[in-house]
Amino acid sequence: MASENKSIPRLEKTANSQQLIVNGKPFLILGAELQNSSMTSAAYMDTVWQKLVDTNINTVLGCVTWEDIEPTEGHFDFTELDQVILGARKHGLHLVLLWFGSFKNGISTYAPSWIKKDVKRFPRAHLRKAGGLLETCDVVSIFHEEVLKADIKAFSALMRHVKEADEAYSTVIMVQVENEIGLLGDSRDGSSTANRRFSEPVPTPFIQHLSTKWDTLHADLKRNLQVFKTLAKSSGSWEVVFGKSQQTDELFMAYHYAIYVEKVAAAGKKEYALPLYTNVWQNYVGDDGDNAFPVVAGGGGAPGDYPSGGGVSNVLDIWRAFAPSLDFIAPDIYLNDYSSSCVKYRHLDQPLFIPEQRRDEYGARRIWKAFGSYQAIGTSPFGIDTLKPETNPFARHYGLLASVKNIVLEAHRNPGSSVGFFFDELLEDGRDPSPSTIARFGDFEVTIERSFVFGKPGAGSGMLIHLGDAKFLLIGWGFQALFKNLSPKSTFTGILSFTEKIVDPETGKLTTGRRLNGDETRSGKFCIMPDEEPDYGGFPICVTIPARTMVAEIEVYSLEEDSGDL
Repeated sequence: MASENKSIPRLEKTANSQQLIVNGKPFLILGAELQNSSMTSAAYMDTVWQKLVDTNINTVLGCVTWEDIEPTEGHFDFTELDQVILGARKHGLHLVLLWFGSFKNGISTYAPSWIKKDVKRFPRAHLRKAGGLLETCDVVSIFHEEVLKADIKAFSALMRHVKEADEAYSTVIMVQVENEIGLLGDSRDGSSTANRRFSEPVPTPFIQHLSTKWDTLHADLKRNLQVFKTLAKSSGSWEVVFGKSQQTDELFMAYHYAIYVEKVAAAGKKEYALPLYTNVWQNYVGDDGDNAFPVVAGGGGAPGDYPSGGGVSNVLDIWRAFAPSLDFIAPDIYLNDYSSSCVKYRHLDQPLFIPEQRRDEYGARRIWKAFGSYQAIGTSPFGIDTLKPETNPFARHYGLLASVKNIVLEAHRNPGSSVGFFFDELLEDGRDPSPSTIARFGDFEVTIERSFVFGKPGAGSGMLIHLGDAKFLLIGWGFQALFKNLSPKSTFTGILSFTEKIVDPETGKLTTGRRLNGDETRSGKFCIMPDEEPDYGGFPICVTIPARTMVAEIEVYSLEEDSGDL
């Protein structure tokens, strides 16, 4: 039966999202994912734990592979996992376990050998090739019951064991069910069994969901359903109802993958009711990307170039409806536009968690957008164990976030009270790729732009939190904030006070450091949160101070004058 213990990690509803609760308190995941197979060895992890602590990480994402825990069918071995959990606990770290079961990156390479070698009991999916040829691929077919039953048994055993070993400690706070699910190389499984299911009537609950929930469906899904609306068919095969296209194939695969994963997740949750999710390899439909890398490097824009049937935004509603035991669907964001991806996965107020993303400075700057603007419960750069803390950019970003986490979590409970932003390095020709961020809080409009210097402006990132009335908290570096009261009666907006804040490392409470003014406000024009090493460009007067605490509080004010005084 599912655990009744309310002290175990759980998600708790907020005004427009959810927060992760760990040990009875809201928890912000400052996470990092290991290289694919790192957590299969406790001895290896013993060389890594301290590096992770020194990088200011509080949560580690790592694999539990089916081939490791059930090398022989029916015989489970959790020896390595137990040692890993103890290692994390010893170092004060939490874990998110990644179940590499039937699927990892659209294939089945982490399934045990007894699954891989028995094609009669565990049939493979088939790719449709030119000339009507079929190609056996390295992934089990979801249209056969035996592999599903075996995956359910293994995942249930895992969750049961984690409960026995860790419920009293909450070292493990979430579990990812499978990894980047979907079919690569074709838009749908072309096996005979899959073809038969494809030609059968579309399940009535599927059509009813699309019809009755039309107004709330994701815009990306609606675009793929125009043929469905035009045909106005309420019954028939998948092609009869939705037309013949790769998008119809993707709908078919998404529904059946969601049903498959739901059965695995539901069985595991009965054993131990931790928060569960699955992650998604993104597509590039309607996405201009976030950098100069070619689209094909990340999968492309057609189902099968990216894993067809995985929970991309154009089938996200299907996953949410037919895999309800998953608490949310999480985007892996590498080459897609970061901000728009965050927006897509806050659909219907589901919580945002980014389990995989870039681990460089470019990626690190973007987490402020996730936490500041989209109430993310956590972020996680991939491949963190092969970086040194002293050169890992996340050490600085996570260090600052860790110091203000309670303030950030409080802002998450008040929708619209914060905004995150980032400013990338200037382009080689001097152009600025990062626009200003403009936000409104009550009557005050705030413009956040790259910090002014006499030399070359640097990169920057951070967040602004509205504390109420005319008070704001600025967190980060490399930016400046300009305030304006938009009331038609206001004739002047000024800075009443601007104070550097020092964060108590034990309590997280803020105390006042220096009172800033003059050069730090460009004589009252705006508040500067400078870089750690601002460029003076050869100018002989050092009017920009280096960043110190990277936290400051500002109170602004507005004047209203009679027309006769102007």
